[in-house]
Amino acid sequence: MLSSNIDDAPHWIPMGISPLAVALGDPAGIGPEIVAKAWNLRREHDLMPFFAVGDRRSIEVIWDGPIRRIYSPDDAIGCFDDALPIIQIEDTGPIVPGQPDLSGARCSLDSLEMAAGLARSAMVGGLVTAPVAKVQLYAIGFTHPGQTEFIAERCGIASSNAVMLLAGPTLRCVPITTHMPLRDVSDFLTIDLILAKARATERGLVKNFAIERPRLAIAGFNPHAGESGAIGREEIDLIIPAVEILQSEGIDIVGPLAADTMFHPRAREQYDCALCLYHDQALIPLKTLHFDEGVNMTLGLPIVRTAPDHGTAFGIAGKNLAHPGAMIAAIALAGTAARNRLLCP
Repeated sequence: MLSSNIDDAPHWIPMGISPLAVALGDPAGIGPEIVAKAWNLRREHDLMPFFAVGDRRSIEVIWDGPIRRIYSPDDAIGCFDDALPIIQIEDTGPIVPGQPDLSGARCSLDSLEMAAGLARSAMVGGLVTAPVAKVQLYAIGFTHPGQTEFIAERCGIASSNAVMLLAGPTLRCVPITTHMPLRDVSDFLTIDLILAKARATERGLVKNFAIERPRLAIAGFNPHAGESGAIGREEIDLIIPAVEILQSEGIDIVGPLAADTMFHPRAREQYDCALCLYHDQALIPLKTLHFDEGVNMTLGLPIVRTAPDHGTAFGIAGKNLAHPGAMIAAIALAGTAARNRLLCP
């Protein structure tokens, strides 16, 4: 069981920003553990006040620290230094770390629904989501590919305008396509899709990261960016026309670049975000560089939403082995984005 680390350290919360809501995810996964560890390390990482949304028993089974039940987001600020605040999702059945079940899936969905609703109502500064188990969610009727699409729908945003951005200390990247078979990506890609994702990325970098003029770089689809059509035509038919349109709109974008040479340290200094054509083209470099610090942020929403870029890790749940780095980074980035949106709406 985790031990608690209570201190009286002050925590910053900018004027006008409410605390963050953190949906605990699947109660049998590592979400409750990494949220508790993030609260333990709140002083070291200067985290703004946040509160959990979920079943408090999922935390109590792995942690002996203080928990305070609250009934309004505003209550979190007053007790954050002394206890982990939580808005309780009522009893959902037995909770056994590492053993997901349908009652836990319902709990994770109810937690997500409530936390997203608080964010949409502007009652919180932002939404952070812990990992969920998609197999169990699908079994109870969940029809979205993931939490990102669910939140976008709840916010009234078309999925094509919601962008998954992966962020680490030295790399930000956006996969233009996400969870689909690799063999289908070429047929799914269009100029309009590239334009929509690039525009949303540019706006999101300005709004959430306070980058006045973001520099974008787009990867090629084929090896060596197609070698002028010798190794595929996606660059010629799709990427180059999209880049030319974006440049004519005043967006600072270069490419297509050979993907095997655009992620080394000197190359990463030349752009603020890499646009990638498929899931692994973005996720492999991000997780190689920043496995314990990677954050999944959804751009294009009227709310701030972040998540640690990893899964439920049922195999280590309840064993005090989960690294909280990505959750801490997700909470920190949500706080930064909330502050930037307030200062530069």
